[in-house]
Parts: sequence; structure tokens; C-alpha cells
Amino acid sequence: MSLQSHFELETQISPTSEGIWSTQLSSAWNIGENPNGGYLLLPMLRAMASLVEQPDPVTVTTHYLRPGLADSEAEIRARLLKPGRLASSLRGSMHQAGKTRFETMAAFADLDTNMGPSVDVTIPAPEIPPPEECVMRSGSDQGVALPLLSRAEIRLHPDFANAGTLDEPVIDGWVRFADGTEPTTLSLPFFADCSPPSIFATHGLVGWVPTLELTVHVRRRPAAGWLQVRNRTEDSQGGRIIETGCIWDSTGTLVAQMRQIGLLLGRQR
Repeated sequence: MSLQSHFELETQISPTSEGIWSTQLSSAWNIGENPNGGYLLLPMLRAMASLVEQPDPVTVTTHYLRPGLADSEAEIRARLLKPGRLASSLRGSMHQAGKTRFETMAAFADLDTNMGPSVDVTIPAPEIPPPEECVMRSGSDQGVALPLLSRAEIRLHPDFANAGTLDEPVIDGWVRFADGTEPTTLSLPFFADCSPPSIFATHGLVGWVPTLELTVHVRRRPAAGWLQVRNRTEDSQGGRIIETGCIWDSTGTLVAQMRQIGLLLGRQR
């Protein structure tokens, strides 16, 4: 019998009634004291996927109302808004301790289904050193504890060994599950949110940067192996930052894009 991965074990859901599931959140995916926002999405996407036949979450938009609670049970509510031949739309929310933690809208489709003529327009992966020549992500460099690194192996471009001294708020690097589990379209929203905030490149010890809203567009199914990630802060004002990002698979193919607004709160002590 094969062993289950951390991704499978720690994002499991159990139905409790129609449209409602329970899940147990693990602190192993934390940023500081709070579960990573991308991790919180994983059991939600499992619940949504159980309601439709299409396997791929092609667009996921989430508004985070308050942090999740680690090492605690959570309730997931999800419903199908509109089934479709090419895409099905769903809405869901996560609840803990009597409070809504986040609300999500998503559309699932089958990325093997062509919806029209193929036009070859994409974003090429930037050239960066291979993973073995990159630097392991460190919580001390960012100014916050990172239990997340027990679940995701994150390696940054060697230039980021001197984060806080760079000219552009851009992060380049590689990511994969620490236990060797291969990426899937269901896991791409997590990988879109697990790299250091790109403002880290110019400001160094930024601490925890909580997400207010995250949108992930899944473009293609990823090949096995490392994922290459580039995130860039496009705008920062009044403690709020806008960040965009791309993910390419091990073949250099674009597999996902993201955009989010986050809060720059400063280093946690």
C-alpha cells in the first residue's frame, strides 16, 4: 500500500452533510502563527472538485476575511452555482470558531478540452540558475518563522542571499513539495502563494505579509519536477502591495498566473 503524501493527508475533507465538509488544518503549513493562504485553499478545492466532473480549477479568486486557525478543525461550505459544458462555477467558504475565514469563487474546466482555435501566445520562463545552485528560503532572512518549509522546498535565485539590497522587488526561484509529491492543477494555487513576498527583495525583513485577495489562473497541467516561480510587486502604497506572478513547470511551460493584494505589516517579533 502506498504512503499518502503530506499534500493528501493534510488537506483531506470529510462530508458532514450536503454541501458541508470538515477538515483538520495542520500548523506544518504556517507562516508564523498562521496557516499559509494557499494551503487553506487546498481542502476547499477538494470539496469543489467533488461537485463537478471537470478536474482543473482554471480560475480561483479568494477574499481572506481573517487568518485561519492552525491545528484546528475547519468547516467548508461549497455549492455549484452553474454547471457548464466548458466550465462550471462554484462558491465556497471556510469557517472556524464561529467566524468566516475566507470566501472563494472558482471555475473548474477540463484543460484537455479545446474551446476554440489555438493561438500561440505565452510568457517564456526567465533564465535562472538551476535549483541546486539556488539558495534555500529562510525564515530568519524574512523575519518570520516558516514551518511551511517542512512541506514546501523553496529555493531562491542566488542574488536573494542579499535580500533587502536589490534594485527591483522581484523574486525568482524554484518550488516543489518537500516529500517529492508531484504538482497538479489542484496544488498550483498553493504554489502561487508560497514564495516570499517580492517586496522582500528590496526591503528584507518584511515579516508576515497577509493576503487580502488572491486570484490564480491555472493555464496548463504541470509536468513532473520542480516549478519555476517569478513574483513581482507592481505597486506599494500605504502598507498595501499589489503582486503578480507566474509559474512554469520543469519543461519551461507556463502553467499558472496569479495576482494578489497584501498588507505590509512589518516584522513580527
